[in-house]
Amino acid sequence: MNNRKKIIAWVRAARPQTLAAAFVPVLVGGALAARNGQLNWIVTLVALFCAFLIQIGTNFANDYFDYIKGADTDKRIGFERATATGQVTQNQMLAATIITMMLAFLTGLYLVWHAGWVVLVIGVLCLICGILYTGGPYPLGYNGLGDIFVFIFFGIVAVMTTYYVNALEWSTASFWASLTVGALSTNILVINNLRDIEQDGPAGKNTLGVMFGEDVLRWEYLAMIVIAFAVPLHFFFRLGFDFFILLPFLTLPFAGFLTYQVWYAPKVELNKTLERTAQFMTLFSILFSIGIYVG
Repeated sequence: MNNRKKIIAWVRAARPQTLAAAFVPVLVGGALAARNGQLNWIVTLVALFCAFLIQIGTNFANDYFDYIKGADTDKRIGFERATATGQVTQNQMLAATIITMMLAFLTGLYLVWHAGWVVLVIGVLCLICGILYTGGPYPLGYNGLGDIFVFIFFGIVAVMTTYYVNALEWSTASFWASLTVGALSTNILVINNLRDIEQDGPAGKNTLGVMFGEDVLRWEYLAMIVIAFAVPLHFFFRLGFDFFILLPFLTLPFAGFLTYQVWYAPKVELNKTLERTAQFMTLFSILFSIGIYVG
């Protein structure tokens, strides 16, 4: 394989279409800090870099562990996996996972120096869970816990910690905002699990879809959409934000289109739906962040 093809294989293994799940929590947490006049640009950019590294490291780990556990077969209709297709060896992917997670840890030490030991604990937990999502003796993604993991770590933990490293205090508003981010991040996983349900079952990957059926995933997707739109209403009616906080409602037609696809599109089209779900998450969260800051 020539160098160009090797680079393309590594870029695909990083799964850039999922990186919205790393960008959005920092965006929303930073917007809350900026609203209160507490935004630290250097800290926020370091937090964003760490978030990208953890997301990419988790994607590398998934590529590696799903292959050795037999979840990636020639029947897979999801995005091409580098290890399963032989573009990257098992050892190379494992090394990439370790290096990426170590870079995240070393970069995060700046945040520990700035904001204290609690950030160290949170960061180490994020790294460990990123590996344990598909690795270890009890992988979260293989035992129906993937959705909870994503909601907590890519939503609640990521948003609240971003706010904390800026403001050096916790915020109730950041908790409520994190529910939107957690819900929209979870929907990326929902599409992934719905698309791969036929391959996951025989490989022993017991996602919620494998355990309870496809319709459970479809209802979960809709429930996460409802949660995402409910949070701006809470900010408006209960937290005293003005009407700008309702800007995310401009995305309602997009949400309706995606929900229709989840219920009726054939599985071969769900790769595009996954990309659009990440795009929806980004657009929704940009509007939400504008509403937070302006309102």
